[in-house]
Amino acid sequence: MRHADLLAQIPLFEGLSDEDREALSERMTERRYEHGKIVFTKGDRGFSLYIVLSGQVRIFLPAESPEAPRVVLKDLGFGEYFGELSLFDDKPRSASVEATVDAVLLELTREHLGEHLAKSKNAAIAILSDMAARLRETNELLGQRAAKDVVKEIEGSLTWGQRLADKVADLNGSWAFILFLLFLTCGWVLFNSPRVPGQPFDEYPYQFYNLFLAILVALQGPLIVMSQNRQSLKDRKQAETDFRVNLKNEVGIETLMRDVSVFRGETLKRLEYLERLARSERIRAELPNKNAPSQPGAPWSKDADAKDARGAGSSAK
Repeated sequence: MRHADLLAQIPLFEGLSDEDREALSERMTERRYEHGKIVFTKGDRGFSLYIVLSGQVRIFLPAESPEAPRVVLKDLGFGEYFGELSLFDDKPRSASVEATVDAVLLELTREHLGEHLAKSKNAAIAILSDMAARLRETNELLGQRAAKDVVKEIEGSLTWGQRLADKVADLNGSWAFILFLLFLTCGWVLFNSPRVPGQPFDEYPYQFYNLFLAILVALQGPLIVMSQNRQSLKDRKQAETDFRVNLKNEVGIETLMRDVSVFRGETLKRLEYLERLARSERIRAELPNKNAPSQPGAPWSKDADAKDARGAGSSAK
């Protein structure tokens, strides 16, 4: 597969023209990594996008301690990519990548992408449009109410045939249907028994009854499959709702933690200010005590110092 076709599989470059993708593919560099070699480590400065041209790489989180195992996030094969966000920000890598087998990766650096976008305004607008669409989608996702009863919404829009299929599926999985078939079979056999007066309607081997059961089974199969497909749709919608709820909860928790951090910082600043203020008040209160006489209870005054000086002068004479 051509390098330009690999770029077309990346959502970020889907809106580019064929000429732009061809130009970018010419700027990409092939990097070869042997088995076990690290492509980059968590915390490294990121500036490149990588596409797996051959082989396989593994994304993992390094172990926090020598005893703890590392956490494997994903294994990537041909045509898959990683590190696309590093083309636009200067943040450190959030995980480590190593080659599990001999691999060849296509590298597109931020510098090469910037050089091409400087020459092609259409490519820059296409990439910005894609990023704006993702941002709008994220804002819409976070702005709307995530928690909702999707099962009730789906059931409210069912047609008459779909409701019938669900009822048939519910009936087939119940003891009522089993008992009904047992009683019907016994009644059919007794009614068509030779001992019963009159001409039997369906003698042994009960061909009409077998035909009835075959038609019943033939009709039950598609109805049950229809109900199962609808149940799978409900499960998928429920999973999407759970994801949105979890995403909004995670964003809310991050906002709350950020507010708590700001509040804690302000509280520490105020506590430090109050502590300095109390320390200065204590120092000012202790300064007069340092100038007081050493004997407790003796009043201090300038007259007392003068008398002590005169007494010391007379004794010297």
